[in-house]
Amino acid sequence: MSRTITAHNRKRAGFSLIELVVVVLVMGILAAVAGPKMFDTASDARLSGTKQSLSVVRDAIELYRAQNGAYPSSANSAAFQTDMSTYLRGTFPQVQVGANKGSNAIRIHSGSPTPSGTEGWAYDTSTGSFIINDATSSYNTL
Repeated sequence: MSRTITAHNRKRAGFSLIELVVVVLVMGILAAVAGPKMFDTASDARLSGTKQSLSVVRDAIELYRAQNGAYPSSANSAAFQTDMSTYLRGTFPQVQVGANKGSNAIRIHSGSPTPSGTEGWAYDTSTGSFIINDATSSYNTL
């Protein structure tokens, strides 16, 4: 007896093209919504790392002042980093956010530190204020 396959007794063996397209479309929408939230964590980590670096250097400046009776009055970035090397473990930190990210150079001056130039940090020898040297954003207020 010969079997003929008709539309009624044929078994379904897989997914149709339309079903696959719908699944891929839904997955794409989910990735588009969740992706930015997941990938923004890198910038949050850089900001947190810079805040931590600020805290550590500010504490080192205060420790220097407590032991020496005055804030460091270094004339340039290299001298300041040398003065702070006793109070910091490892190399001087780099700024990880802002216009001058990746720099560990310090803009040193007397008076309120206003951001300008290409150095990563700004330091005021009269008040011991230490900030991120970035005139393009609010990072200098951290």
